[in-house]
Amino acid sequence: MKSSTELRTMLRSIDHKSYPAYKSLAGTYQFGSFLLSIDHVQGDPFASPSSLHVEIPHKNAGFPAFTWEKDCSRIALQDFLTRRLASQFEDFNFKAKGSGKSGLLSITRCGQEVLERSACQISQTGIIARFHVGFPAFGRTINAGELDKILFDFLPRCVENSFFYKKLDPKQVEACVFLAEDQTEVRRILREEKLAAFVANGSILPRKSGVSDLPLKDSVPFVSPASMERTFQLPHRGKITGMAIPEGITLIVGGGYHGKSTLLEALQNGVYNHIAGDGREFVITDDTAVKLRAEDGRSIRSVDISMFINDLPNKKDTTSFSTPDASGSTSQAAGVVENIEAGSRLFLIDEDTSATNFMVRDDFMQQVISRDKEPITPFLERARDLYEKAGISTILVAGSSGAFFYIADKIVQMDCYHPVDITDKVKALCGDHKAPRTQAPGFAIPSFERALPPLRRGGRDGGRGGRDGGRGRDGGSRHEHMKIKSFGRDSFSLDKETVDLRYVEQLNDSEQTSALAHLLRYALEQVVDGKKSVRQTVSVLENLLEKKGWEPFCSSYVPCGLAKPRTQEIFACLNRFRG
Repeated sequence: MKSSTELRTMLRSIDHKSYPAYKSLAGTYQFGSFLLSIDHVQGDPFASPSSLHVEIPHKNAGFPAFTWEKDCSRIALQDFLTRRLASQFEDFNFKAKGSGKSGLLSITRCGQEVLERSACQISQTGIIARFHVGFPAFGRTINAGELDKILFDFLPRCVENSFFYKKLDPKQVEACVFLAEDQTEVRRILREEKLAAFVANGSILPRKSGVSDLPLKDSVPFVSPASMERTFQLPHRGKITGMAIPEGITLIVGGGYHGKSTLLEALQNGVYNHIAGDGREFVITDDTAVKLRAEDGRSIRSVDISMFINDLPNKKDTTSFSTPDASGSTSQAAGVVENIEAGSRLFLIDEDTSATNFMVRDDFMQQVISRDKEPITPFLERARDLYEKAGISTILVAGSSGAFFYIADKIVQMDCYHPVDITDKVKALCGDHKAPRTQAPGFAIPSFERALPPLRRGGRDGGRGGRDGGRGRDGGSRHEHMKIKSFGRDSFSLDKETVDLRYVEQLNDSEQTSALAHLLRYALEQVVDGKKSVRQTVSVLENLLEKKGWEPFCSSYVPCGLAKPRTQEIFACLNRFRG
């Protein structure tokens, strides 16, 4: 490790040299109260900015132990500090002059959700913050004076104002930590009380626009129906009251534009904690919940969809079904089974994004097309068994078929954005109509022993390691890593294989997608062997991430720009890889 004085001397020695001379600065330097590491230097001033990180020991940072010792508190504090550093960077951004990205100071832009990110990590020893700096140049000639200004003036001030407790408002730090602890307590209560979700009175569910996740001003606050209202005692907030949705089958119904899909969208995002002021801070959903939908054209690999689809005219085996181009119904059937495999306890479904023939078949259609000519057993006939035999609840937005009324435990009507419990009213009406078939025989949970085939890469090396069988000169493992390219939240590619995640709706941040790319690459190169089941593969990834963090998944250094995905999204990623 070198001193900050040595870094300044090196800077002066390369001033006005060609841009690649900046690469000599890579390394770690002692800056008094923190360490600065230059991990990666950009190739030229127009390329992606350089990657740096700082490390601040706890004795210097000074945060009380209660703010970071619990997992929920630690993640909330990391999020708070990331946002704090981002606001500090805004004050100094591009104040250093130069061409291209010279003078850019940037870190993760956090959304409304609180996610665990590589941008800021708190360990038992201290705080690590990762960020980007555009190293200044005029043309492609080094401007060391401007970088000196960034590293010795701007950056120390930003670090001190962001990561030193004495510089922060203790009440703001306390508020973010206490909110996370209260949210975690609601999640504990859900499990204990056998509830699927909770929506606090006063919550603001609508969003500002289709491209903004901010709360909509002047929207109608949520108020629970009296029959579904529960009050919980939280450790910091005290009493909180709202709508408690029990386990089982819940229908959300109502006319168009009355708020059905808005409520469901809030529930699907309730698997994450939200920051104060979001309006959905206490919209809390079982954290294994999955939004299911049809995905025409997706690939399916060796999934047992026989509980929903059987006796195909082409005699194709549906106990181990594969296709590179699924229909809406087969994709949704596979989605149900894959998410049972992923450990989901709650399915969220909107009829508008579902395959109609997968969800329900009315009596008239069954008279026209006899049951022995229809290979699909609709979700209507499996939902009850999914709950009673597999412990998986369903919250369903229904608008076109009354058949679901017969299987529902709770029915909530959204009326001008106000929820109304109409369960008793509808159950009374059900007696006046002929009941549809709502259960089918032959329900069985698959064994989930399917495995991913081992990676094959162009036949050069059998798919594992390099040309020398995967061993480097030092006897260690050597891999020609698959190249990652991210395309925002919706997809990424490994080498030339694109993984389409457009319809994995609970991926809320492009950094989660980037993290999935790194996890999938590691799985294909290090874990998948044709023997380990998909469940075992995901378990290996999660255990490694829990014990060793991001380092094993990154080739040379941990970048700023990764956010931890849920177990369900890791499964979804593996299931959508076609390679």
